[in-house]
Amino acid sequence: MPSLSIWRPPLPNKAQWQAALSCLAAAAILAPTGCKPTTETAPKSRLVVYCSVDEAFARTVLKLFEDRARTELDVVFDSEAGKTTGLVNKIIGEAQAGRPRADVFWSSELFNTILLGRRGLLEPYDSPAAADIPARFKDPQHHWTALAARARVLAFNPDQTPATDVPTRWEQLASPKFAKRTAIANPLFGTTRGHVAAMFALWGAKRGREFLTQLRDNGAHIYDSNSATVRAVIARRAGLGATDTDDVWVAQRSGASLDLAYPDMGDGGTLLIPCSVAIIKGSTNMQAARDLVDFLVSAEVERMLAESDSRNIPVRKRLRTELGIEWPPESKVDFNAVADAMDEAVAAVREILIR
Repeated sequence: MPSLSIWRPPLPNKAQWQAALSCLAAAAILAPTGCKPTTETAPKSRLVVYCSVDEAFARTVLKLFEDRARTELDVVFDSEAGKTTGLVNKIIGEAQAGRPRADVFWSSELFNTILLGRRGLLEPYDSPAAADIPARFKDPQHHWTALAARARVLAFNPDQTPATDVPTRWEQLASPKFAKRTAIANPLFGTTRGHVAAMFALWGAKRGREFLTQLRDNGAHIYDSNSATVRAVIARRAGLGATDTDDVWVAQRSGASLDLAYPDMGDGGTLLIPCSVAIIKGSTNMQAARDLVDFLVSAEVERMLAESDSRNIPVRKRLRTELGIEWPPESKVDFNAVADAMDEAVAAVREILIR
């Protein structure tokens, strides 16, 4: 009787065993995640960011996001002289041409962001990272979130101008006593643009126009930017400079003899201008855009900006308390009212002050 032949597979060698075990290990790792690619192999997202926050501070924040996320950022900054306004016009022009390029707008002010939202150029997004930001710093329709404020101040050199000789109200700046010693940035751009619009919103168009006329007739000096205004004060070409807090803090850090005052807008305090963050309508990478917005409006970024040389003021009260930062006396003018007055104020500046 023939013997029964039983086939037995050959035993794997050591290399084959190691290969098999590696496959099993990889399967065990991928199984809980639905076999998605690992972080090392996942393709990177790419976002275009338009940013008017000062580059020296913004780059540090944005680099941290890039290091943490699988996202490459293509950042377009505005010039110092054209702060915010140039990027706003770029966003509008690209939308009108049907070719929006930016995904996220991180602005050094709020009023033009409000106007972009009114034009329908912003994508609604209610970031969970902004849950602890007070309601007045968030758009009810979720088109933007504001944070990390700066205050409008008068810079002066205490070696040249005693604090007792600094006006206590913004309207005094246009008087013959002060105007000829005053430097301001071009009100067609940046935070000075918003400041003049706030004057029109709070004082009315008649008083606003009178203020501009007196500035002109009484010899105020107009510079390209807030930083140029501060340099004029440091160089003693001007005794007073209308600017933002961050420009003064940075100059002080560099050793300049400079101090600041918070003049009253006439209703109890000066104008505070927060930064703002928004997603541009037509973004082609919404998830990555939302991730960046979540990061930028977070308490972590507010802390970074507060602890930087810019010394932005957190809108989160708990952060101010923790960091020992005071909220300066603030004008009661409404952010939306300032945006409402923008066009009329800009037209008056062109007619009266910048010809």
